Amino acid sequence: MNIFKLAKILGFVLLLLIVGFFVYSNLFGAPQKEAEPERFIISLASDSGAAEQLKSEGFIKNSQIFSWVIGGNENIQKGAYKISKSMNAWEIKRVLQEGPYMKWVVIPEGLRKEEMAEIFAKELGWDNEKVNSFITKDTTLSSDYTEGVYFPDTYLIPLDESSLQVADRLRSRFEEKFAPYLEESLKQNIRWFTLLRIASIVQREAAGKDDMPLIAGILWNRLLSDMKIDIDASLQYAKGTAENGWWAPITPADKQLDSHFNTYKYKGLPPSPISNPGSSAIEAVLFPEETDCIYYLHDNNRQIHCSKTYEEHQQNIEIYLK
Repeated sequence: MNIFKLAKILGFVLLLLIVGFFVYSNLFGAPQKEAEPERFIISLASDSGAAEQLKSEGFIKNSQIFSWVIGGNENIQKGAYKISKSMNAWEIKRVLQEGPYMKWVVIPEGLRKEEMAEIFAKELGWDNEKVNSFITKDTTLSSDYTEGVYFPDTYLIPLDESSLQVADRLRSRFEEKFAPYLEESLKQNIRWFTLLRIASIVQREAAGKDDMPLIAGILWNRLLSDMKIDIDASLQYAKGTAENGWWAPITPADKQLDSHFNTYKYKGLPPSPISNPGSSAIEAVLFPEETDCIYYLHDNNRQIHCSKTYEEHQQNIEIYLK
């Protein structure tokens, strides 16, 4: 091969290398040469896909190429990751495929702390030791903070966070959300702990947010009339277990249970909240519906029916439940 042909081939190879480097750099390369790691969050509500979000936040140069690299957005869990703009597409892919270091955890309204611990075990990988610590230690630091103050919300939680830190996180959110209601409760001369206990019952007894003001009004009527409040949910709290269900239906025999959470046996409110209520239940207790009703029930369609007398209540049972 003569020297001119060899030079031509080498030039062509060099050109290919230059073009290849240019293509790689612009499609797969890092956007910056040096950059500090940042927290990249894929929200639960995000439907644009990880690639589009990475592109919009400046972590990658081409979203379509990156989608091809990672094999589709469905392979990426939603949560928080530590990545840098100095990482190339393959390095970011590796981090995303390893999974987030912070995960989203959704805590619904009306759960007891044992149910919350079960969610944390599932979503954060808690072992039995962490679950038991959350239930028996981290949420028993004060007699007023055993239940009801672990606010139902959506949280982004580090996987390595301790159970005590998680409990503190939920209590802090409660204090933040409860602050406006505390001011109103002081105006109405309602102790915050009383407000929370009633709200926890309203949360469990209501079929939905629309029921809450009426149920709150009925509970206030019973309390102010010095009646037993006769609530299934508080008795369910007393007898609930993981094996038999945390909120198993009440039987006539259950009403003889000797527990101060048994509001069929003891007057007044239970000793602590029976669930962790949301804002709607708390608002309902502060601003209840004015009613002459003392009794209520839900029919098979979860529609509420209230009555002023026990006789009317019995008629409602015959009409709606038999």
